[in-house]
Amino acid sequence: MKIAIGLPGLIPGVDGATVLEWARRAERRGFASVILDERLVWAGYEILITAASAAAVTERIGITAAVVVAPLRRNIAEFAKQAASIDRLAEGRFTLGLGVGSRQDDFDASGVDFHRRGRLTDELLARTSSLWRGELEGFGPTPYTDGGPPLLFGGAADATFRRAARYGTGWVCATSGGPEGLQRGAARLATEWAAAGRTGAPRLLALTPRFALGANGRAAVDGYVRAYNAYRGEGANERAATALLNADDVQDRLAAFVAAGCDELVMNPADPNPDQVDLLADAIGSEYLDAP
Repeated sequence: MKIAIGLPGLIPGVDGATVLEWARRAERRGFASVILDERLVWAGYEILITAASAAAVTERIGITAAVVVAPLRRNIAEFAKQAASIDRLAEGRFTLGLGVGSRQDDFDASGVDFHRRGRLTDELLARTSSLWRGELEGFGPTPYTDGGPPLLFGGAADATFRRAARYGTGWVCATSGGPEGLQRGAARLATEWAAAGRTGAPRLLALTPRFALGANGRAAVDGYVRAYNAYRGEGANERAATALLNADDVQDRLAAFVAAGCDELVMNPADPNPDQVDLLADAIGSEYLDAP
């Protein structure tokens, strides 16, 4: 199992230099990829700009946008161009995750109908695939990866697994799923994968609860995780309660997801201090990391 680390770009108040230092340290410590998430009505950095910035300051580590809220990207040709540009600038290290979104306020701010988000996502997939295959003369750049960057899909609806089987390389299990949810989703994806005539095996990623290690861990979790998940009501307290605060917590999560068949485990931060990268790497150990 590989280990990915989230960048702290959605933690309010974090400066750009800190976000990029996380990317550099993550590469030095041997993480498989850095992960970025999207939320519009929130004081955090834009996901694709951050992905391009992380690619510019690294050389080997994967850059994964997991996930972009697809139906908010209404200029589909521009979005396809942005993704292809990052794919080329990163020389094939970019993976694009897509989801339909779940936060009403993001859609209200964008003037996009929340109730049409599935249909809009399907429109985006069809159009971007066509553009990345070169079916519009003069459109570019040509993606570094043939046919466009690898696509992952987040969500648990039936349509998510159908999209992943038709267009994608894998699926992202949400934090709420846990190891059991990963196994259930993997079985659903395997069924759709076979029905679509796909060969090989899809890639399975899973998100752990937020981590914040060291003396400031609990304060960081209580300050950020509760605020970020406030829209969940009591669920915000549940997210804070399950945060990873020490090496034992980290090792327990690793063992559980290895047993569940996870391919890449994503660990997202609650504390933006770059020293968290090293604390996490030390807690994980060399078995799961690929430091140069």
